[in-house]
Amino acid sequence: MTARILVADDDPKHAQLIRLYLEREGHQVLTVGDGRAALDQARARKPDLIVLDVMMPLVDGLDVCRILRAESRVAILLVTARSSENDMLLGLDIGADDYMAKPVSPRELTARVRALLRRVGAGDASAQVIRVGGIEVDPGRFEVRVDGVPVGLTAKEFGILEQLAREPGRVFTRGEIIDKTFGFEQEVSERTVDAHVVNLRRKIEANPAEPRYVQTVYGRGYRLADR
Repeated sequence: MTARILVADDDPKHAQLIRLYLEREGHQVLTVGDGRAALDQARARKPDLIVLDVMMPLVDGLDVCRILRAESRVAILLVTARSSENDMLLGLDIGADDYMAKPVSPRELTARVRALLRRVGAGDASAQVIRVGGIEVDPGRFEVRVDGVPVGLTAKEFGILEQLAREPGRVFTRGEIIDKTFGFEQEVSERTVDAHVVNLRRKIEANPAEPRYVQTVYGRGYRLADR
């Protein structure tokens, strides 16, 4: 899948290395060196995916991620020297789809990019809309509506909801969600799944503390209520 990719990194050598590997995959790649330029080019060029360094001048990468997520569903891969679990969860909480700690392997990064693009671009315009209660999931258009109102989800949130919606009432373990939504090429903890579910509930539930749709089955995993 050929895509338009924006690489935002204030280290020119690192940005060019990433660009080289992504262009070998056939992608169109634009690089910028600060957060303000990242915002400007993301809005002007409408990329399919953004590789976003966290520690950048002018506008911090986390702020760029937060701003863009409020405006679009573009896939965002954060890259940072901050490697603690809390940093990772913060990045996911503000809307990033994936997170890599430096030093970055270019081959692993291209694999992550491929996986993200597959999830964002999965299906086609003729894919059947899935309806469960007041939820509509349109895989072809990568759209979700709750009681007729569009809801913006990240690629992973969309993947989790689609997986649950295809078999409402069935309990999916966290391991099954990891296998289907996150792919085999990266290590993902069950806590990461829980963080995405928390974010998903904030967006689709009237009361996230008492979810109507995405329900926890203690000791097992999650299910989508079938009514």
